[in-house]
Amino acid sequence: ENIPFYGFAALCIDDTEVQAMIPRVSDRKIVTYGFSPQADVRAVNLRNETDGCVFDVVLTDRKTDATRTLTNLRLPMVGEHNVKNSLAVIAIANEMVLDWDVVRRALSGFEGVKRRFTRTGEVDGITVIDDYGHHPVEIAAVLKAARAAAGDHQVIAVVQPHRFTRLKDLFEGFCTCFNDADTVLVSDVYAAGEQPIEGFSRVSLVDGLRTHGHRMVVPLPDPKDLAEIIHDLTRPGDMVVCLGAGNITAWANALPDQLTRLRYGGKVAS
Repeated sequence: ENIPFYGFAALCIDDTEVQAMIPRVSDRKIVTYGFSPQADVRAVNLRNETDGCVFDVVLTDRKTDATRTLTNLRLPMVGEHNVKNSLAVIAIANEMVLDWDVVRRALSGFEGVKRRFTRTGEVDGITVIDDYGHHPVEIAAVLKAARAAAGDHQVIAVVQPHRFTRLKDLFEGFCTCFNDADTVLVSDVYAAGEQPIEGFSRVSLVDGLRTHGHRMVVPLPDPKDLAEIIHDLTRPGDMVVCLGAGNITAWANALPDQLTRLRYGGKVAS
């Protein structure tokens, strides 16, 4: 209803709720995007690398079914969710008839959003990532991207649950969203001003993950121990992903220097 008569709606057809909206938009132009073969703007041939991804885009004219392909588009971040965001941009650029060289440069030069799969450093081939993800759906998407980037190497998730109420309301989701991580380190809940809720804590999440079948879950009662635990767990090529909306970002930013100290004979500053 808010789309002007000269405008259009760019809709992610991969999302079932969004797809269900399409029949309701009857008097405005629609452009769909996603990985689905039904998408007007479709990503194919996605290749994930440690520092980004490369993919092709097939543009299909809704009226004529004519297609054209943009090849080897580069995005300096990994993950299908980031590619989908890029497809939305490409869909809009296509409707506005923008120069494709400009679009290519914009995508390849995009620096991302702070605390969204932000690389804080690399030590001896071990990459440390900081991400704001604190909802099970976000966490699963981030770890799926990390798994694609890490390949056969380990993905180690460090999670600081954010708010007791969120942990309680979404507990089942939290117990199943870490499947792409080889190891999960669970810290205390970042309260954000809330009072503790009995039965929903670091201990309960550790138990819940184990009960749901995760093979390697490590409690992290004290973040000062994080660097030594990561030092012992990791090998070159591994990826450490710090997840949460609290002060875990400080841990993620300090971790590369702490690992360097440990690996070269120093001590971690307390």
